[in-house]
Amino acid sequence: MNETLPTSVLAIEGELTIYTAAEHVARVQGCLAASPALDLDLGALSEIDSAGLQLLLWASREASERGGRLRVLRRSEAVAEAIRLLQLDALLAPADPAEMTEELA
Repeated sequence: MNETLPTSVLAIEGELTIYTAAEHVARVQGCLAASPALDLDLGALSEIDSAGLQLLLWASREASERGGRLRVLRRSEAVAEAIRLLQLDALLAPADPAEMTEELA
């Protein structure tokens, strides 16, 4: 991918679950409206469920459709475990494997 794309950076903290995903949709949409590429920092997420993963997959597809891309800068242990469990590593891999959490190293 072209690394010179204008990029938004968004940190999501706390929970990304069915109870909170809707409030993050507008934040993600705003970032994607501002630039075609989105870097997500998920290092401070304590919990993620299928609604949260659905939001991440939607964001990835939306960025791609706009000619951009989605990168995950950091993943918390909870995020990494959910991604591994559902075998979504290829779609939601960290931007740099060296940036994975200490728990996973």
